[in-house]
Formats: sequence, C-alpha cells, structure tokens
Amino acid sequence: MTRFVLAFFLAAFVCLGATAAVAKPPRVVKASPDNGDIGVDPQTRELRITFDQPMEPGGMSVVGGGEAFPEPTGKPKWLDRGRTFVLPIKLQADHEYWLSINNAKYANFQNRAGESAIPYPISFRTGKSGGQAESANDGQQRHAVELAREAVDSAYSYRDRLGLDWDELFDAAEAPLAQSNSAKEFARQLGTLLAKAEDKHIWLVVNNETIPSFVRPPVPNANFKLLSRLVPNWTMHGQRIASGRWDDGVGYLAIGNWTAADVADQLLPALEQVQKSNGLIIDVRGNGGGDERLAQQLAGCFTDKRLLYGTHVYRDPESPTGFGPVQERWLEPNPDGPQIKTRVVVLTGPVVMSSCESFLLMMKAAGATLVGDRSQGSSGNPKPHDLGNGVVLYLPSWKDMTADGDPLEGVGVPADVVVSASRKDFERADPVLEAGLRVVRETPAEEPAP
Repeated sequence: MTRFVLAFFLAAFVCLGATAAVAKPPRVVKASPDNGDIGVDPQTRELRITFDQPMEPGGMSVVGGGEAFPEPTGKPKWLDRGRTFVLPIKLQADHEYWLSINNAKYANFQNRAGESAIPYPISFRTGKSGGQAESANDGQQRHAVELAREAVDSAYSYRDRLGLDWDELFDAAEAPLAQSNSAKEFARQLGTLLAKAEDKHIWLVVNNETIPSFVRPPVPNANFKLLSRLVPNWTMHGQRIASGRWDDGVGYLAIGNWTAADVADQLLPALEQVQKSNGLIIDVRGNGGGDERLAQQLAGCFTDKRLLYGTHVYRDPESPTGFGPVQERWLEPNPDGPQIKTRVVVLTGPVVMSSCESFLLMMKAAGATLVGDRSQGSSGNPKPHDLGNGVVLYLPSWKDMTADGDPLEGVGVPADVVVSASRKDFERADPVLEAGLRVVRETPAEEPAP
C-alpha cells in the first residue's frame, strides 16, 4: 500500500512557477532502467530520467502504483542542472515493472516555461536472483527466441526505423527468455524487449489473451464528455456514432472507431441524418482505427470519381531493397450511400491512428480540410508468427505511405489547420471544434440544405 500512495503523491505533485508555454515540449532522451529492458539487475537502486532541456524542479509526475511500481526509498532529486531526475528505488528479482513519466491525466514534469513533457512509459523486467539451473523447457524457449529473432529480422516491416541493433538486444535477452517458466512469462518478457521498437502494432497472444508490447497513451485534443453539450441536437446512433446540427445548417458526425459491429450498422443511417447539411464536420479525434474498408464506405460518399489516397510496400527479405513493389490504395465512390457535395472539415489529433489515418488521407483526397493536430503515425497490417511454445507474435508486415510515397509511421498525417491548445482549454470549450466551424463556414456549401 505504501508504494501505491507514494506513487500517486508523485503523480499529483503540482508544478510551481510555470510561465507561458513554449513551442517545443520536453522529451525524455535517456532512462535507466529504460523501456523494454529485461534482465535488469534487481540490485539497481535508482531510477534516472534525463530530459532534453532543463526542467522545473518543483513538479513531477511519476505515474503508477501497486506491485508493478518500483518501491521508492527516498526523496527524488535533480542533477545536471535540472535535466536528470533521480528517484531512489528498491526492486524485486524476477519482477515486471511499469510506470510513466507524465501521462494524459498527470503532466507535472514541465520545463521552466511551463510546457509539459511528452509522456514516456517505461516497462522493464528484473532478472532472477543468483544463478538458477536451466529448466527442462529451456530448449523449447531458446528455439522460440530464435524464431522471434528470425521473424523480426525477415518479416518486421519497421525493423530499421529506429536504428536498433536487434542482434545485440536478442543476445542480451536470450538467457532471461530461455528461463521463462511459462508461455505467458515468455510473452511478457518478449513484449518488454520488443517495446523498444515503440510500435503499437506489435503484440503477443497466449491462450487467447493479448499481451501488448508498447503502451503510450496519447493525450487527446478533445474533451469527449463535453461534446454532447457543445453540439446542438446531439443524437447517438448506437455506442460509437453521434450526429448533430447547428441552427445555420452545419452538420456534425462523430465516429469513435472502425471496429465495433454497431458502427457498420449505424454508419450510413447516421450519415443520412446530416447529408443535406450546409457544411459538415466529421469528428474522428477519438478514433484509433479498425477496418479500413468501413472507412472507405463513408469516404466514398464524398467523391464521384476514383481517388488514389495511399500506398504501401510489404516486407520481402529476398528483395534487394528489403521490400516488394509499391502497391496503391484507391478510394471508390460508394454506390450504396448518399452522395454528399458540401464543404467538409475533419477534426483530427494524436489519438487517431492506423486505419483512421487512412480515412484522413481518403477525405483529404476528396477535398476535405483537416483541422486539429497531427495524427499518431502508427499503421502496420500485423501478421502472426507462431513461436512454437504457445506464444504467437504479431508483427507489422507493411510500410504505410501517402499517395506520394511519404512514410506515415512515427510521422502521422498533419492537419491543414493546426489548433494549438492545452488540456485546460478543453475544460469548458473545444477550440478544435470552434476552429472547424470557422473553416467550414468560410465557404458556402455546394448544395445547401432546403
């Protein structure tokens, strides 16, 4: 219980002396232990976090709690003229830990201008204490390590994106992985190792349980609880779709994902409610992706011609480039949906990823204006790799790109109209929605509502 309380004390510590925000938020450039480390010495006595700029020493948010949080043993301190944060800790052997430097709710690690640091999650696992004899299943686990290494080397499309030395990482992790006592323990350790790729499309499955590798919750540029009070005539269509309309005829349509079954059932009926709008706002700021074909159904209602919106290449280890030929993705007009010709704005932001980023590209190709912030930049079309020990590893198989061949991974789709706002700005208003309304009202709709 002590660990839980102290962890939240650190998370809730209020930053003092903040001033006006600056353009460049702080980033973690080094951590020890770091995200993805396995076999960490259980005698490690400090958590060290180094930022790329001097920080305000009065505030901190080390977020976490319970058994997965390192036990603090003393007061935190700052070194390197405010760049390195040090927290005394105590670790257990053969234990998995998780914490985050800032997150969407607590962001009190700030620079001296009051700009919050970008959240940095850290997941690591300590090694076993003392020398332990190899178990009977070590041979099977070692074989699984080799299969995972081979899969990353030959099939992982973003293997080289961050310049990681995968041979070195697997060499260091082989012994701890081989000593795993179960498939689930192996999967958790391998997931921790692969978290160094910072790829949300890597995960593992054991007995129908999905174990994520990399977790970094984005900070949304919206207050979803407030939207129903800000959008007039708010109407829910199932659990994931909402529509609305302002008095001047501007329509609103929000889609929460492209996955849930009720989205497929409710999408076109909801669109029919706003099809005669004098301008339309489509809000996907909370949409993390799903079925790209469903996104195509909606986007196809906004074009009467075939449009190129994206390209991709699949990993091919036999090719001199490491990839196969470029393949194009086209948006076709939707013959079964309403054909809408009006000024369209799409609200977007850092939660948007995967197939919803493809939706942004579709709508941009169809002439819509993107308003808000850059999307997350994560799309991989993951494929399964059976490791033979009860663990199935999913790895991205393609590089997703724009129609011009520009990569999306780690980059995202930029907004046409950028709206810079803090979380405080969303407490009673929605500056992104307000900007979208301004843009959509600048030009009259092509086919005004009667």
